[in-house]
Amino acid sequence: MIVNISEAKANLSKLIEMVYNGESVTIAKNNLPIVDLIKHEPKGKRVLGIAKGKVEIKEDLMGEDEDIVMMFYGEKSEDHS
Repeated sequence: MIVNISEAKANLSKLIEMVYNGESVTIAKNNLPIVDLIKHEPKGKRVLGIAKGKVEIKEDLMGEDEDIVMMFYGEKSEDHS
């Protein structure tokens, strides 16, 4: 089915339902086809763990870095928390 933009605006819900039920719908401008409405298909299941082994988390994640302490406080310190 080919519909012009103005008709598509007025009947969008109906056109979506038609596409959902397997019908082909093309939207045209000045009777020239410009887009096809298609039913959304998921691209696939999410793959978990794709970064496994690529990210390193240090044991001392919450510890202080002496260089950063120097930038903030201008001195080395045992504890600025």
